[in-house]
Amino acid sequence: MEKKSRILIIGVTGNLGFHLAKASLNFSHPTFALFRDSAVSDPIKSQKLHSLSNSGATLLKGSLEDEASLIEAIKQVDVVVSAVSSKQVLAQKLLISAIKQAGCIKRFIPSEFGADPDKVQILDMAYNFYTQKAEIRRLVEAEGIPYTIISCNFFMSFLIPSIVQPDLEIPPRDKATIFGDGNTKGVFMKESDVAAFTISAVDDPRTLNKVVYLRPPGNVYSVNELIEIWEGKIGKKLEKIYEPEEELLKKIKEIPYPKNMKFIFLYSAFIKGDHTYFDIELSGGVDGTKLYPQLKYTTISEYIDTLLVYRKNNELE
Repeated sequence: MEKKSRILIIGVTGNLGFHLAKASLNFSHPTFALFRDSAVSDPIKSQKLHSLSNSGATLLKGSLEDEASLIEAIKQVDVVVSAVSSKQVLAQKLLISAIKQAGCIKRFIPSEFGADPDKVQILDMAYNFYTQKAEIRRLVEAEGIPYTIISCNFFMSFLIPSIVQPDLEIPPRDKATIFGDGNTKGVFMKESDVAAFTISAVDDPRTLNKVVYLRPPGNVYSVNELIEIWEGKIGKKLEKIYEPEEELLKKIKEIPYPKNMKFIFLYSAFIKGDHTYFDIELSGGVDGTKLYPQLKYTTISEYIDTLLVYRKNNELE
């Protein structure tokens, strides 16, 4: 049996980073988790670190601002997976430098985990959200570091809890607003499933220097279809209010940053079609669902079932 790569997770106390570390352990990879000193004094982060340590992960102290600590950590592994927040994307430059100096990394997965910045059509309106990710990708390519990009589009915890109603936190009960014609499809995936697909890709020669796109059946829907699914589950038709694209663009301009980012992402996916307008194979990418058909994942319908339980519990209170 081929030896499993040793994996270092950066951003391990974040939501996705924690799932990545758990998936790495579940797939029997020797797993290393980089953490900052400050994480120990944070109750939630500290609990995550203890959980990972108890499950067999090796905890390594370090930070993206300390190149020596990065090099020391990197020299102990074969693969580096970065799951830093969008605010820290450019901080990966020092990490890339450390990877280059260490000279031992077989695969680097930078922190993208969203829509592909090379494919989105809203670069001029996204406040550098995608341009910074593209900048890091270009740097990785220029340095000749072996890489894999994971493009999972939206996490299910974003917009699905409100059935794509950006002004709501819970699913609609009576009426729903739909921007545009509501027929353009977006892609959603649960964070733990993204982690499983990511870890499956780290030792796979088919994903070397490729973008792995995740568009699993049951997770690619238009807003009209999502509302129809919700209506079917609650046994009730909602009043549908269709607003033109211009109205959404107006909201984006009027709502201050960063509160308008939710509307920008909505515009990107469900008006411009940035998740689905291109063919994966023809674009030079690979389809993660086809590569790993054995992986089970949560469908949108299954996720919405959990919202239904939440709704019923609230009505009983």
